[in-house]
Amino acid sequence: MKARDRLPIGELARRTGLAVSAIRFYEAEGLITSERNAGGQRRFLRSDIRRLSFVQIAQRFGFTIEQIREQLQSLPLERTPNKADWSKISRGFRRELDARIETLTRLRDDLDGCIGCGCLSLKKCKLYNPEDRARRHGSGPRYLLGDDPPEIED
Repeated sequence: MKARDRLPIGELARRTGLAVSAIRFYEAEGLITSERNAGGQRRFLRSDIRRLSFVQIAQRFGFTIEQIREQLQSLPLERTPNKADWSKISRGFRRELDARIETLTRLRDDLDGCIGCGCLSLKKCKLYNPEDRARRHGSGPRYLLGDDPPEIED
């Protein structure tokens, strides 16, 4: 790899919109790696622009540094990741995002009804959660967490 194929940290910061301190943090967390030149300055792969962009997007969607690290560890270090590599990572995040979308949709649609929390304050609670039966599945808003309320016959 040629020296010009590597970017100084300031250029990486400019290209990603991240602060230099954030790039150092992500490096310390193992999300990217650098090499030092003869003068001891960090040099990053051009593909780290995409890695850091991925990190920013994943964090915006609420993924933790650990979850992001796990996904990035599947990318090759010996070469620039290609479309197939990124597609593989995307599938893992897509499943998680689909599950979140389903939960958020259920929350949006059911928040004003019985959510199985045990408060029994709504008239619907007597139908959907009589005597707080949902608590058998655990604490919290059971129906929003994925448990199905019993079928109500018309």
